[in-house]
Formats: sequence, C-alpha cells, structure tokens
Amino acid sequence: MTPSLDLTDPATFVRNDPYEFWHRVRGESPVYWHPSPGGQPGFWVVAGYDDVLSCHGNWKQLSSARGNVLDVLLRGGDSAGGKMLAVTDRPRHQHLRNLMLRAFSPRVLGAVAKRVEERAADLVGQVTELGSFDFASEVAEHIPMNTICDLLSIPGRDRKQLLLWSKAALASEDPEGAELDAVEARNEIVLYLMELAFERRSNPGDDVISMIAGAEVDGRPLTPEEVALNCYSLVLGGDESSRMTAISTVLAFTRYPDQWRGLREGTIDLDTAVEELLRWSTPSMHFGRTALCDFSLGGQQLRAGDIVTFWTTSANNDETVFADPRTLDLSRRPNKHLTFGHGPHFCVGAALGRAELRALLRSLVMSVEEIELDGVPERIYSNFLYGYSSLPVVFHPRSA
Repeated sequence: MTPSLDLTDPATFVRNDPYEFWHRVRGESPVYWHPSPGGQPGFWVVAGYDDVLSCHGNWKQLSSARGNVLDVLLRGGDSAGGKMLAVTDRPRHQHLRNLMLRAFSPRVLGAVAKRVEERAADLVGQVTELGSFDFASEVAEHIPMNTICDLLSIPGRDRKQLLLWSKAALASEDPEGAELDAVEARNEIVLYLMELAFERRSNPGDDVISMIAGAEVDGRPLTPEEVALNCYSLVLGGDESSRMTAISTVLAFTRYPDQWRGLREGTIDLDTAVEELLRWSTPSMHFGRTALCDFSLGGQQLRAGDIVTFWTTSANNDETVFADPRTLDLSRRPNKHLTFGHGPHFCVGAALGRAELRALLRSLVMSVEEIELDGVPERIYSNFLYGYSSLPVVFHPRSA
C-alpha cells in the first residue's frame, strides 16, 4: 500500500482528515517512500511513535544541517545550515545550544513569565466583555509574539510588522498562498534582526540579542547573520507554535465542555492539562533530516542522502501509546508526547511554551464560565503547521 495524499501540498490537511490518514498509514505502511511532483526529490515518511522517537534521537545517522522542514529540504537545503541551532549538527550544535539555553535561564524566564501572566489575564479579561470575537486575532496573536519580543527587547513600534512576517513565514491564510511570500517574509525577519544585532553589539543591553551578540562559540563571536538567524528561530518557534496551540486549546474546550468544566472547577490538574493540550494540538506536524549513511528503519532500507520526514502529528496520536488519542483527556497520564521533539534538538523554548499555555489556562479559569463557538474556524494552509487563522467564540464571564 502506498498512501495517496500529497504531503508537499499545503492544502492537503485542510481538505483531508489528518488523523484518519495517519491512522491508516500507521496500520498499513508506517515507513514509506513518497514521490514528489514537479521533478523534486522524493522522501521517506515515518509515522509510528517509536520510529519517530528514534529519528529525533538519531543524530549519528540523520543530519539537520541541510534543513529540518520538508519544503526547505525539497528546495535543496537550508542556507542557515551550520549557523542556526535548529539546522546544525554536533559538535557545533551542542556549543550553540549551550549559548541559546542561557536565553531561557530561570533569571530571564522569571521576569518574562510574570509579564506573560499579566498579559494573558488582561487580554482574556477584555474579551469577556465583547460578546462574539475572534480569539485568534484578539488574544492568541498577542501573547506569544509579545513574549518573544519581550525576551529580545523588540521595540513596541516594530512588533505588529514582525507578527505579519511571522504569520507568512511558515503558513498562509490563503489556499493560493505563494511560496515566494513565505521566503520573502523569512528574509525580512532575518534582515530586521541583523540590524538589531549590529545595534546591540555596539550598545549592549540586558536582553537576549545583546547576550547572543556578545558571546563566543568555538572561540569566536557569532557574526551578525548568525546572531540574527538564531534569534529568528526563537521568533518563529516561539510565535507560531504557541499561537496555534492557544487557538486549538480554546477550540478543544468548545468540543469537550466536560473537560473545560473539570479544569474550571479545579478537579483537573493544570500542569497535566497543559501536557494534554500540547499533544492534542501538535502545531508542528513534521520535522525533516537527511540520511548520512545507509541504514534500516521500520523494515525499509534508507540510503545516504535520502530526505527523511518524521511526523509528530502521527506519533502523538499513535493508539499503541495514547489510548483513544482523539478524545481530549486533560487528566491523561502518562503523556510522553513529542510536541517539543526529543533528544539533541529538544526545543530550547519548551519551558516558555508551557508557561504561556499555563498562563492562558489560568486566565480562562479565573474569568470565563462557558466558552461558546460562534462561527466556523478557518484553517491555515501549510504542510508544516497545523492550526487555525480565526476562531469566532463567545466567552461568558464568570461571576465573582
């Protein structure tokens, strides 16, 4: 059996049910070869939890340096390879990672997390007075982007434009969205951050860009391009994934009101709920690597140079690991989801992502009695991100 859906098409999982598709793939062909249209190279698709987990940790046979997203790999590789943490291999990867982890030290995160709590409470408090509103644009767009901008000390006047670029970089709200628009948006973000890198190197402050610009890796300072690229990865990783998770969370509560009531009434643990909502939403559907040598995986023989994609959205719904995976269970334990990855490339911003979602849940519990869907949510078009561009809802305020 060769699955028929085109995984290179950004509209595939808008027009087709991803969970039914991946259930079928896991049962019939959990590792298979996907031909690409238009003369592009084909690639391997890995769907089962154990094999996806193995790919995440297999840095000796699978390289990130040519890219870690399917679209980039199909275009021939990532120009940021070896410069940006996410697309760098060991040993340089470990040195860069140690530097980037300083951006998420307890000292830095403590101050940022406090602002996240305040911002989430303020935004949720405001929208409970509106009647019908779009949760995506009124709340979800503002928490993660402003959090990352706080971390990087991005001037307030520039944040709206940075959000627009970020929204275009990995997905489109238009089924005919042009690939060129995404590339241009990514370039604009990098160019903007390069300007800040030059400024902060000359006049450093108490912010993450200044910290990265003033540090050394392998005995030398990072170039302004390297500073910009690593800050760029924080912007895209911190904004897109957290925004999609927040929107999917509120949508889930409209579909599972019993779970919302349990959280609101305190019978469901907040931290356990955070983990289930991260699994449930799985905003980054896949990651990609390039095979460094011949090896076998899931009964298939992979060759050196092959593109290998492993699909977190499938692994996080593998029924051999998660009982009844498409039923939201905020008390689910254990919950060893792979939303933040695993192994050497485990997301450096995982603690911040969890803090943002926890802050949103606390704010909802404090201010909202019932959550009502008030229209049809609109999906984004992407073969990397899964989520929604709009979510019309009504928050009925909780009585004092």
